[in-house]
Amino acid sequence: MKFRTEIRIRPFDPPIGHRTPILSLGSCFAETIASRLAEARFRVTANPIGVLFNPFSIARTLRRFAAGEEVRRCELHPSHGLWFHYDFHGSFSGPSPETALQAMNVASQAGHAALLRSEYVMATFGTAWVYERTDTGDAVANCHRQPQALFRRRLLEPEEIAAEWSELLAGPLAGKRVVLTVSPVRHLADGLEGNSLSKSVLRLAAERIAGAFPTVRYFPAYEILLDDLRDYRFYGDDLVHPSAQAAAYIWEKFAEAALSPEARGLLPRIEAVVSTARHRPLHPEGGEFAACCRRMLAEIEALAPIDLHEEKAYFLRCLQIYS
Repeated sequence: MKFRTEIRIRPFDPPIGHRTPILSLGSCFAETIASRLAEARFRVTANPIGVLFNPFSIARTLRRFAAGEEVRRCELHPSHGLWFHYDFHGSFSGPSPETALQAMNVASQAGHAALLRSEYVMATFGTAWVYERTDTGDAVANCHRQPQALFRRRLLEPEEIAAEWSELLAGPLAGKRVVLTVSPVRHLADGLEGNSLSKSVLRLAAERIAGAFPTVRYFPAYEILLDDLRDYRFYGDDLVHPSAQAAAYIWEKFAEAALSPEARGLLPRIEAVVSTARHRPLHPEGGEFAACCRRMLAEIEALAPIDLHEEKAYFLRCLQIYS
């Protein structure tokens, strides 16, 4: 007897290996997958200018990265003692224009470099609801708690999302593999009806984009949580975000479909090195810990060229202290 419907995902072609440069943009779910990739020491850059929720803001960010242009002072706005930018997360705001511009331009250049070297670009759409500035008509990535009167809220249409991304795929993203995902995180501020409507728009837009471009594919993170796991126990206490168990399950599905067999085979060995480096022994002065450090250093050498320089530095330091 079958009590649930598992989703079978077609393998990525080409698969992702440890040498594959990846740029991940989008909602907080994009950061969840990217953090798993980073933990396994893949070459991934995630949301250099902060979390992005709607497809238009992700597209605008990719255009900014592609152009490599610096943020100008005229793009900043003062509020409550800080200077902010509507395309950047609040953590980049600063007490002076100079401070804010420096942080934003460093992040923008990191994004520019990541896009140039990337072979895969992963984009997670979180919501189709956007807030557009009434003075320019531009959709903002972050309202920065500005007065509601400065914005117009509306629902994007699947056709305009597809058109926006078609331009990107014919331009800055030409020649790159693109993975589109609809975030399973629920936007309850939109109401359950509004959240469902939003996700439907995103799903339809993603399908149209993937259908028009052979370099684009859709990864069903949304469907895995909603149709495979299908239970409130797979949500966190806020009933909005996937639980740790659900996130791990989706990661397993992603790894199975996206990663090369060689990369998947290395995951347990890399995890062992990383977790050992984070463990703090009760009695490091004993010879057993020094022997463990030597084993880990040998394993790091065997895993080269995977980047484990932080772990290597830790074990070398420990050997100097406790040998």
